[in-house]
Amino acid sequence: MKPGINIALVGNPNCGKSSLFNALTGLHQKVGNFPGVTVDKKTGNLALGKYASTLIDLPGTYSFYPKREDEWVAYKVLMGVDEEIKTDVILLIADASNLKRNLLFCTQIIDLKIPVVLALTMNDLASKKGIKIDVEGLQADLGIPVVAIDARKNKGLLELKKALIGIIETKRSRNQESFIDNKKLAPAAIDAFKQLYPTHSDYAALHYLMHHEAFPLDSEMQATIEQIEIDTDFNHTKTQAQEILQRYGHIQEIMKHRVVEPDPGAKKKRTDKLDNIFLHRVGGYIILFTVLFFLFQSVFWMAKFPMDGIEWIFTNITTYLNQALPNEWWQDLLVNGIVAGMGGIVVFVPQIMILFGIITLLEDTGYMARISFLSDKLMRKVGLNGKSVMPMISGFACAVPAIMSARNIENKKERLLTIMVTPFMSCSARLPVYTILISLVVPEKMYLGFFSLQGLVMMLLYVLGMVMAMLASLILKWFIHIKEKSYFILELPVYRAPRWGNVVLTMLQKAKIFVVDAGKVIMFISLLLWFLSTYGPAEKMQILKTQYATAVKQNPTQSAFLEKKYNTDKLANSYAGILGKQIEPVIKPLGYDWKIGIALITSFAAREVFVGTMATLYSVEEDDNSSLREKMRASVWPDGRPVYSLAAALSLMVFYVLAMQCMSTLVIVKRETGSWKWPTIQFFMMTGLAYVCSWVVYVVAK
Repeated sequence: MKPGINIALVGNPNCGKSSLFNALTGLHQKVGNFPGVTVDKKTGNLALGKYASTLIDLPGTYSFYPKREDEWVAYKVLMGVDEEIKTDVILLIADASNLKRNLLFCTQIIDLKIPVVLALTMNDLASKKGIKIDVEGLQADLGIPVVAIDARKNKGLLELKKALIGIIETKRSRNQESFIDNKKLAPAAIDAFKQLYPTHSDYAALHYLMHHEAFPLDSEMQATIEQIEIDTDFNHTKTQAQEILQRYGHIQEIMKHRVVEPDPGAKKKRTDKLDNIFLHRVGGYIILFTVLFFLFQSVFWMAKFPMDGIEWIFTNITTYLNQALPNEWWQDLLVNGIVAGMGGIVVFVPQIMILFGIITLLEDTGYMARISFLSDKLMRKVGLNGKSVMPMISGFACAVPAIMSARNIENKKERLLTIMVTPFMSCSARLPVYTILISLVVPEKMYLGFFSLQGLVMMLLYVLGMVMAMLASLILKWFIHIKEKSYFILELPVYRAPRWGNVVLTMLQKAKIFVVDAGKVIMFISLLLWFLSTYGPAEKMQILKTQYATAVKQNPTQSAFLEKKYNTDKLANSYAGILGKQIEPVIKPLGYDWKIGIALITSFAAREVFVGTMATLYSVEEDDNSSLREKMRASVWPDGRPVYSLAAALSLMVFYVLAMQCMSTLVIVKRETGSWKWPTIQFFMMTGLAYVCSWVVYVVAK
């Protein structure tokens, strides 16, 4: 098998690259970072007959004019100036349902004179739209191999591999005809440059003239190219504009002869009519507020019955195990550690599925892009722009991928601001905390048959996070001194019916991720807490045990009461109790007892661990079959006041809205900013703000 073939997988964002990469490489993948940057680098092994190849998945990009960090990575690899990655063949992916836009990038790669194969994806979607493509004719016009594929169904992959082998063996690229006459765009400058690099194509010469400052060239070569620009009066902007116009002119001719499209007038007309409603300067915001209101109402009233069912199941499991198993330490571990921890995970799955199902519906229908458009004006007032909306909305799911998606923001200051404030958005990990606290203190009232008071409180918590994100950005923008022009260009997709299969699949995937990924952390913390709350200093535990045995002998009729008191005292003197008592003075002004303090510490690993912590602590203390909510509702201070009063619960909800209770988020902020400076500022800013605001809420509500 012949080694040494590097194949770069490129294409516009959301064109099906990931599906094809997974289909071609299977499990033979590695994920790392491109040297010196935070952009993910995925590579995989690909067997092509006698050729052992490496497939490199480059970040998605629309053209050869990069703006974002990830676009620069792809651009430098394709230009051959990346110091570590060299490519022999380009595998270009194009969305058949949006071919015109994809062909711009394709024709630019063709003019680099690099061997390239074009794979057409989304063919099923194109067919549904009534689009028909003459693949053979398109291949003849472009002068490169073109293959229609469906990576998800493994269709066309064999033909694609044959095309790759063919182009590797023939190395057809240098002599292929250029898509446009690039020489005419700047003849004098290109001729002068090619005296330095005679093997480079005319189009590569243009890009060296435009972007040589970003390439790893020595100072003498940089000065020489700069002088060529001056001597030939080379104009970057004019050259780029002329190139794009010529390319689209030629592409339009190809589209006319090789692609049959339905009359877009009807669909465009319908979209315009809908946009007149959804993007109205007043009505659009009312609709947006209504959509968000429905979203958070649904999280409660749609999830109520499945959540009650799950609680009933775990209550019965606990009852059965307590009755069927002997009173041994392993029975205590199973019931109060494992089963209690699992119950704290599974009960919130319905809400998470519903939340992500509705968000997927908004994305599929095209409305999510309208939310970005509507938000741009407000975002600009606080130092952000409309592109910040998508990472922030993604923050409702998880701050980690949301912060990573901020790479799409070209402006460095706006990107940094987005990273700093995105953790204020209430992620799915906070949802279990909100749910259980709301259910404790907010009456389960319905108005007009569907208006839930609990859902309204839930929505206000999410709104509070959004408002605080805006205020934080407004303040931070004065302290981040990066001057760079900002612009907001957004392609609004046509409205379309949601893909219900995609919605269901997303809901199942998110549920699986929550149960598996979050579940691992919750179970680990639950088992650790069971140990810390069951055991303590041997001397203290022995004294308690002796006192309990003596008290039972003296008052045998009060054994149930004494056992409950013994469990409470045992928990207070355990390792967890000792730690909690140490931090209680700090959090008591907020209305929290030492058990909540333990949960605040453990939930730094993951916010949803709060519920698992409470489940374990209360299960160890109270050996009965009541639900976690009932145990928390019955919890009191030594003077008889309820621990979870309205004031304390509201204070705790506000704390979780605002505090930086996520280790993973801090790590990813460090990775994205390249410094511990910003995550450190973020941690103290958010936690300090959470403490002050929670104290104010507690004092006022009390």
